[in-house]
Amino acid sequence: MTPTQQLALWADQLRAMAALGLHYADDVYNQERYHKIQTIALEMLALVSGDTVANLESLRDTVLVHPTPFAVGDAAIMDEVGRMLLIRRADNGLWAMPGGVLDVGETAAAGVVREALEETGVACEAVALAGVFDSRFWGGTLYHLYQFVFLCRPLSQSPVQASHAHEVREVGWFTEAALPSDLDPNHAGRIRVVFQVWRGERPPYFDQ
Repeated sequence: MTPTQQLALWADQLRAMAALGLHYADDVYNQERYHKIQTIALEMLALVSGDTVANLESLRDTVLVHPTPFAVGDAAIMDEVGRMLLIRRADNGLWAMPGGVLDVGETAAAGVVREALEETGVACEAVALAGVFDSRFWGGTLYHLYQFVFLCRPLSQSPVQASHAHEVREVGWFTEAALPSDLDPNHAGRIRVVFQVWRGERPPYFDQ
């Protein structure tokens, strides 16, 4: 783990501690202390990301109040000739598997299928678990994620109207030998593992 990754982890651990503390604190003094810890976590996240505390302030009422790692899912949609469906994200311009945050009340597989349809317009079904990845070891994010990746079978080849098309610049099918050079760092290594699982070269992956 690099110093930057370690700093991000410490910030995330402080974030989780502050979130739990604010949830259970029953007096103003402890609430004030946990708010200070939350601010320290925010300042550390700003240092890691190169952004300003002011720009990250909106995270205080969303990400920073979450006391556990976020559960997210990605769809590894594979066609019959071994191509994977990828999206070019609108936020950073990089290629990635379609996916997102899982909703309360849905299974991880159902959430991945929903996210894939929303972002690509391609209907699919989950057929196998490719792995459960810990974001700290796969390119990292500002906060801790548990990333469920499912191998999916497309039910159609041509995209229909995607309801969240504003999140995606373009969609494309890629073989492992011809993956885009500008893959999202958090997806690049995981995509290689998914191809291995799809070929039967390894069992579903999980970090230990």
